[in-house]
Amino acid sequence: MTYQNDLFLRAARGEKTERPPVWLMRQAGRILPQYRELRAKFPDFKAFVKTPHAAAEATVQPVDELGVDAAIVFSDILVVPEAMGLNYEMIEAKGPKFPKVITGPKDIDILLDGDAAAAHLVYVWDAIAESKKRIDGRIPLIGFAGAPWTIFAYMTEGSGSKTFSVARRMLYQQPEASHALLQKITTTTIAYLKGQIAAGADLLQIFDSWAGELSPEQYRTFAVPYLRQIAEALPEIPKTIFAKGAWFALEDFSELPYQVVGLDWNTPAAFARARVGTEQVLQGNFDPCGLYAPPADIERNVHEMIRQFGPGKHIVNLGHGVYPDTPLDNVKAFVQAVKGFSW
Repeated sequence: MTYQNDLFLRAARGEKTERPPVWLMRQAGRILPQYRELRAKFPDFKAFVKTPHAAAEATVQPVDELGVDAAIVFSDILVVPEAMGLNYEMIEAKGPKFPKVITGPKDIDILLDGDAAAAHLVYVWDAIAESKKRIDGRIPLIGFAGAPWTIFAYMTEGSGSKTFSVARRMLYQQPEASHALLQKITTTTIAYLKGQIAAGADLLQIFDSWAGELSPEQYRTFAVPYLRQIAEALPEIPKTIFAKGAWFALEDFSELPYQVVGLDWNTPAAFARARVGTEQVLQGNFDPCGLYAPPADIERNVHEMIRQFGPGKHIVNLGHGVYPDTPLDNVKAFVQAVKGFSW
């Protein structure tokens, strides 16, 4: 498919671009008044996510409001464990909570996986298809899923955590069961992402939000093999790996078939480039708190960041998701600073 603005896809493929493309993680969210108005129509977050026309509207809102170079489907990484049979609740202002958690082989054995689990996620595929219609060829659409380790962490810990000691303890005490759970998550994720591609996703991003909680050795044992499986199973379109806090795994990522490597704001551009080499595209990595600065400072700092990455093979983004209380005008200043840059 051809797009009116294909800057993002050209950059993701490593092609030369006149400027780096820009989009923001969590660009569809509470920074937008129209999102807050839409969200108020639903009793809870999960009902919102499971309504394709509403999810599609949330997907397209930042395209219209911010002028970004890519959209990302509005959903959540925790739809995967729910589809596998582990229900979660999204508690307002607190985050996700799993009433039941995985503790061992018996819990793992009863989980659905693969196509059987992914069949429960048709609403996400429908949201992608509807979003594509609404975008109408203007820009590409990103699909996504959580990385197996991050999903594992939620399924065993039951919520977010400062240490994820329960999840990490299972890796030490029950390594075989841990691999069994990670494999089921991986098989489901592959089936889920294949459905996203069929629905129209142009690039897939894998979010490993809790990558930095593991040691380098554990990450190579319990994360990297499953990330490889996902990438190798989905050769049709470009893929991005964003592993927050995993600066120690950049060399590992350089050997995986991901075209784009996302960076958090603690990973300098030169440090990353020296470790991934020259083939992969880097994405990031503006500090989300930098968007609280005055617009003139944002423009100056964005331009300096782009210069640090150098010309070519760079997609501008934040080093994590945009924070909900970020001033909308400052987010617009960020996007415009990128769009106004030229080498």
